[in-house]
Amino acid sequence: MIIAAGGGRRIGGPEALLHQGEKPLVNQMIDTMTKAGCEQIVVVLGAAADQVRETADLGRATVVINKAWGTGVGSSIRAGLAAMDDEGIEAVVVVPVDMPGLTAAAVRRVAALPYPDVLVCATYDGLRGYPMLFGRRHWPGIATLASADVGARPYLLAHKDQIVDIACDSVADGSRVDTPELMALYGLTVPPQRVGV
Repeated sequence: MIIAAGGGRRIGGPEALLHQGEKPLVNQMIDTMTKAGCEQIVVVLGAAADQVRETADLGRATVVINKAWGTGVGSSIRAGLAAMDDEGIEAVVVVPVDMPGLTAAAVRRVAALPYPDVLVCATYDGLRGYPMLFGRRHWPGIATLASADVGARPYLLAHKDQIVDIACDSVADGSRVDTPELMALYGLTVPPQRVGV
């Protein structure tokens, strides 16, 4: 699941419209997830969803529109989990679109044990980050507790003894692009938004 619904107030435009050169970052993230072996990819859109659909190639993904995107990442996680109605899916890898340094190797590490009762978090310098792996048995609880801009954090805190931490420092950059300075560092741009989109 790729969370790409936010309005990107701090970076001047929706995260899903971020481009690295000519390529939309959401396409780069779909490529990363595909290379990592994810069989089904769900992209959760919100802000500027119509413009994202026009500029990005989302043909390999199931697109979910979170109309409540302004309430924070929690609603996007709920929308994405609700879209996974295939009973054969036992676990989901969750990543935000604004991580240009994420690699397929990091996704593979976190997704190595895709069982229904797992909770896995990538770590960078000992701090938890994305990607995260949520086993299916945890989805109802995550959906219930996911809130505002903290997403799955309340559920993870309540189940911290069950989380498996996987160090990904050596295979990926865990930074999320949330400032103009980081945008410049990664060579990212946000194209101008059209009025009314």
